Amino acid sequence: MDRGARTRNLRRLLAPASVAVIGGDLAAEVLRQSERAGYRGELWPVHPRRATLGGRRCHRSVDDLPAAPDAAFVAVNAEASIAVVAQLAKRGAGGAVCYASGFAECGAAGKMLQTRLVAAAADMALVGPNCYGVLNYVDGATLWPDQHGGAAVDAGVAIISQSGNLSLTFSMQRRSLPITHLIAAGNQAALQLPDFVHALLDDRRVKAIGLHFEGVSDARALGAAARAALERKVPLVALKSGASKLGARAALSHTSALSGRDELYDSFFQRFGIARVHSVPQFLEALKFLFVHGALPEASAASISCSGGEAAAVADLAERLHIDLPPLSAAQQKELSAVLGPRVALANPLDYHTYIWGDPEAQQRCFAAVCDGAQAVTLKVMDFPRGDRCDDRAWRLTCGAFTNAVTESKTRGVVTSILPETMPPDIRRQLLQSDIAPMQGMEECLHAIRAAADIHRAQERVDRTVNIIGARADDCDSDVTISDVGVTISDGDVTVPEVQTTILDLWQSRTALIAAGLAFPPGKLCSAGDACATAVEIGFPVAVKAVAADLAHKTEAGAVRLNLQSEAEVAAAVAAMSGLSERFLVEAMAPPPLAELLLGARNDSVFGPALTIAGGGVWAEQRRDAVSLLLPTGEAEVADAVARLAMAPVLQGARGGPAADRDALVAAALAVAAFAERHAARLVELDVNPLFALPRGAVAVDALLRLRTKP
Repeated sequence: MDRGARTRNLRRLLAPASVAVIGGDLAAEVLRQSERAGYRGELWPVHPRRATLGGRRCHRSVDDLPAAPDAAFVAVNAEASIAVVAQLAKRGAGGAVCYASGFAECGAAGKMLQTRLVAAAADMALVGPNCYGVLNYVDGATLWPDQHGGAAVDAGVAIISQSGNLSLTFSMQRRSLPITHLIAAGNQAALQLPDFVHALLDDRRVKAIGLHFEGVSDARALGAAARAALERKVPLVALKSGASKLGARAALSHTSALSGRDELYDSFFQRFGIARVHSVPQFLEALKFLFVHGALPEASAASISCSGGEAAAVADLAERLHIDLPPLSAAQQKELSAVLGPRVALANPLDYHTYIWGDPEAQQRCFAAVCDGAQAVTLKVMDFPRGDRCDDRAWRLTCGAFTNAVTESKTRGVVTSILPETMPPDIRRQLLQSDIAPMQGMEECLHAIRAAADIHRAQERVDRTVNIIGARADDCDSDVTISDVGVTISDGDVTVPEVQTTILDLWQSRTALIAAGLAFPPGKLCSAGDACATAVEIGFPVAVKAVAADLAHKTEAGAVRLNLQSEAEVAAAVAAMSGLSERFLVEAMAPPPLAELLLGARNDSVFGPALTIAGGGVWAEQRRDAVSLLLPTGEAEVADAVARLAMAPVLQGARGGPAADRDALVAAALAVAAFAERHAARLVELDVNPLFALPRGAVAVDALLRLRTKP
């Protein structure tokens, strides 16, 4: 398969000059929808028995077509689809939408059919199978077997979705969101989300791209596409559904419980500046905001309303989303005081009351004064009355006054309603024509502002954005073994579903991680009979720990004794733990920590190796104070993750107490990350818990490693 040829063919499919439709009634519907959309290219129906389809003369087969079509819609059953796609590929078609189901979504037999389908397509761009197709509203191409709600646009946003039904719903939106392309990707057998993103980035009419999906199969490829979007300054918005299960039976470590798949998606989105939203309204409104204003240099806003309740709602949401509301300057206050009088409290958000209601000249002066501030965006909160029961002329005058004020200023203007249905369509259209974002829903509006600022920050750092390792081991040393750091794996094999793994005991884990650069207290491995002499050699006080591969959680198992001050105490401790192991680690007691952290790593089946930094100790999972980072990572990203922990104030020296050694914490995390990268082909999970945060240094006092027996 020639990926370059497939990319070129995808461009042909997205904007075809000729379309073949193969099948019966569904194919006829594609013809009707293409004609309704005003498609100006060639339309060629293909059917072996019908004389006409949709009022057009049928060709008997793909071989009978007058030329190789740029795009085809294949609406026959699964087995027949393979034959038709092979004929199209042989003829030199650009691409095909495969509508049929019955492929990989239906089990092993379907997967075999899908493999044959991809092989039949060769270098042709194949969308689906099990999908609705592609709508192109800028060129009028409609590879879609059903009615839809979109209309022709000159520019707008593109949406790629794994769901055909949700794609149809997106097309029916009544939010004045101009959609250029709507792609229902289905099973993504040949073309996946990254392929579509790359193709859409080549179209300057696409100002932002929305991604709706349950999961991705190649996170590294999507990372490359997202980085390209940052470079082109085309924002990406993601609506990810389908929370994954943690598979607790296979997880021995706290890390696997703390860093579930969804947390890794969050880390992925943050690295590549993809704005994550959590509902369809947030998805559509964020795309609309980004279409009008693009990314914002900062998350700051000024708000204007004639209601204290609306002003308070904006203030509450802004605080929760970390959106700055800059105070009014002296010049702004002077102008507003002259317009509004002494009875209006001047602040941002501004409740200007109703003293100037119905006076558009005074309103424009008021709005212009607020627009003159330092904020990135200026909001006018306004819900129109019902047009079928009320007179909305005063609201229209107010909207016109705000439009004039924004037009004469340098601010980015937004009119936002609290309820999505209280902004009339003609008002939304007028606002868009004036480059003012008509936002339907106050909460969705402020989420969009936050997203736009986050995207801008990612665009600014794109030169420092590196792709993730991903789940594939191609970039890893697949022959690496832990024996490279002085540990021989022999015992302790266990079986979990589909993966043969080896659990390293504390001494093996400790040895491997010390070689990677992680600090542990001085210690020695010994037998029960040598424990007292070893303790004397190390120096009291000491800790004694039973060493065995099956002692993953030592505190719960009673496999550790701390702060032993004499040979007698060591002997008693060893005797008490004699039923757990014949081998013991005698270790110098670490200084009392300022805080306990957890450092962990695991190898995810989608994202590859990932680092987790969390509050540690016995309460690690209950507190769930954790941040996950995909690898590779760097010093700045790790330092930011530590600062994002809920326990960060303690590490920074809360209430005048000593601060933890930040550089040592970052270095410890990077040592764990480096180990995980080097052994990505074999790593299953790694726990360093707890890591003692000290005023000087950071010391690990327990560790667990689980590895695949084969890379």
